[in-house]
Amino acid sequence: MSTNSKNLLVRIALICICNCLVNAGHAQVARMEVIPIPSVTLTDQEFLSGRDDGKPVTVAGELRLPRSGTDRLPLVIMLHASGGVGSSVTDWEEYFLSLGVATFVIDSFSGRGIVNTINDQSQLGRLAQAEDAYRALATLSKHPRIDPNRIMLMGFSRGGQNALYASLSRFQRMHAQPGTQFAAFIAFYPDCTFTYLEDEDVVGKPVRIFQGTADNYNPVASCRAYVERLKTKGNDVQLTEYAGAGHFFDARALKQPQQLSQAQTTRNCRFVEVENGLLVNAKTRQPFSYSDSCIERGATIVYDENAAPKAKAAVGEIVSAVLKP
Repeated sequence: MSTNSKNLLVRIALICICNCLVNAGHAQVARMEVIPIPSVTLTDQEFLSGRDDGKPVTVAGELRLPRSGTDRLPLVIMLHASGGVGSSVTDWEEYFLSLGVATFVIDSFSGRGIVNTINDQSQLGRLAQAEDAYRALATLSKHPRIDPNRIMLMGFSRGGQNALYASLSRFQRMHAQPGTQFAAFIAFYPDCTFTYLEDEDVVGKPVRIFQGTADNYNPVASCRAYVERLKTKGNDVQLTEYAGAGHFFDARALKQPQQLSQAQTTRNCRFVEVENGLLVNAKTRQPFSYSDSCIERGATIVYDENAAPKAKAAVGEIVSAVLKP
């Protein structure tokens, strides 16, 4: 065999090896699309008042399809936490794709010039990601590869709060495009310290919350109380608690605890919505502000090897029952 032929075979072999390595990391991704989502930036009061005339913004999202073809696929839209899109979201993407479910991760920060809101949550309204989610739902419901009747919303921490409250019938009426609706809502360790008007009236779809009992960022007690209120109204809602698990218990990259010394938390606050979309401190009746005396700093985020696989299995069951991939 000539030297040129040998070199050609070597190059072919290297290309094959490289392709295998790439495909090993994204074995279930048949196609990726970056899709712009026209949205608006709303304050909490503007959102709660039903306004849609905030500052226009385009947020980007990455759509991943698990297989090629022309069939319509189920989809999970994901909302990131205060730190932005991280590796834990990527882990969930790979899991859903392995189940034959498409994923769409919204970056609610970059288009607004925000890096993260960990130490300064005032940079963005608490419900701004819900607006982005409704806008993404409207856009992706028209995508030729997506089944508009099988789109689920999932969020983490700040994103989890938005995924949870996007289930409110009132918010659906005010902000979702008519004829569009999520098939289910999954919230990981959300902040439940806010009480909204008519928040016991949720759309008739499953709502699932996953939280650790050792979470010192968004303690489970307030979510536990909210779920009990929802259940008394006959809503399809479940809270799954994992003993000893902390915040971000599903993030494999956090096997060593990480201390966020300046992270703002509302863990000892209670805020309620009153007239005209205004949020006030339930004790002082003063308008909600991150300079409120109840706002504290410091929290721990850490992976939990016992809780994480259980939560993944539980989410898989929801996907199987609701999205039917």
